[in-house]
Amino acid sequence: MTPIHEEKPETGAAKRKRLFIKINRENLPQVKDKYPFLYLEYGRLEIDDSSVKWIDCDKNVIRLPIATINTLLLGPGTTITHEAVKVMTAANCSVCWVGEDSLLFYATGQSPTADSRNFRKQMTIAADKKKAVEVARRMFARRFPNDDLHGKNLKEMMGMEGYRVNKLYEKMAQKYNVGWKGRSYRPGKFEFSDITNQVLTSANAALYGILTSAIYSMGYSPHIGFIHSGSPLPFVYDMADLYKETLCIDLAFSLTLEMAGGYNKYLASDTFRSRVIEMDLLAKVGKDIQDMLGES
Repeated sequence: MTPIHEEKPETGAAKRKRLFIKINRENLPQVKDKYPFLYLEYGRLEIDDSSVKWIDCDKNVIRLPIATINTLLLGPGTTITHEAVKVMTAANCSVCWVGEDSLLFYATGQSPTADSRNFRKQMTIAADKKKAVEVARRMFARRFPNDDLHGKNLKEMMGMEGYRVNKLYEKMAQKYNVGWKGRSYRPGKFEFSDITNQVLTSANAALYGILTSAIYSMGYSPHIGFIHSGSPLPFVYDMADLYKETLCIDLAFSLTLEMAGGYNKYLASDTFRSRVIEMDLLAKVGKDIQDMLGES
């Protein structure tokens, strides 16, 4: 991020004439029109004249156009004021707390939406076993366009998916001439994994952050899934699997040799961001959710 000049505090009459333009649902850009995310670390988010500003560790001040950002990923060394959270909520910009280097996804602040219509639809479908399996089948059909999944139960389709992903890892390893011993990640011991697994972990976590914010913003729940269960964000993991092949798996193998044995969080983050923008992920996710739930 390129620092902008340091802002000087306003005094006198200028300070008394603070202008607050309320952001509402009518003048907010939709999720699909927003920038996917910004990652920030070692600095402070606060308010100045009703706009959110970022003050980094070198005291550079940058005003953030939060109404056009889907989510802020806050890394280590960051603080945020109550007023900043208030203004960001009004602008429907979500906040996620993530870890250093790996961008491990820790938590998200839930933003209120206009109503619970989409959540009720999601719950109604999930409560109907037959409809829930149909949603899962549509999700798997994206990965198996040439297979007939009619009549297959969830366990059978999950078995097919596990085999497909393992073969995909092997295919990518051959494509990019990278050694591969399998998917490996131990919580809290990110550095013990090889470079490919480190990039996979960080890209997955960043993807979860973006999707969690988008799902909340559209009034759905990340906690009501159709394939994954017993995990913190099953619907996020369900949707993430639609995009991981390009955004995460191909990315990880393609960067492994370039990193030359040392994980480079900036290269991983910048390349991931470029792929998200190129894919136009936020424009896809809303329609994809509707397609998966059978609403379109």
